[in-house]
Amino acid sequence: GYMQENGFSVTVKSVDNLAEIKSQYHVPVELQSCHTAIVDGYIVEGHVPAQDVNKMLDERPDILGIAVPGMPAGSPGMVSEDGLVEPYSVIAFDASGRQQVLSTYP
Repeated sequence: GYMQENGFSVTVKSVDNLAEIKSQYHVPVELQSCHTAIVDGYIVEGHVPAQDVNKMLDERPDILGIAVPGMPAGSPGMVSEDGLVEPYSVIAFDASGRQQVLSTYP
């Protein structure tokens, strides 16, 4: 998979209570996507590019995590055969609910 190719070891857990898990980790509703990962204590929600994950792990900002809301075409793991790329943003969120755009693609 994409994250393994970028040097991450991945343990997949299929759960029936994903909404509860997102709530437990304070993922804002408007940032939620199809899957939630915990990477070294941070939340990575949805199809976040590996470079953004690595940057967060390097800098260790005081945030809960980062998210790519929804499932935008052209994001990692969502490359479509027709080459469609929807613009999308990587958004940081913290415990107080503050959100900040970290990067935008393409």
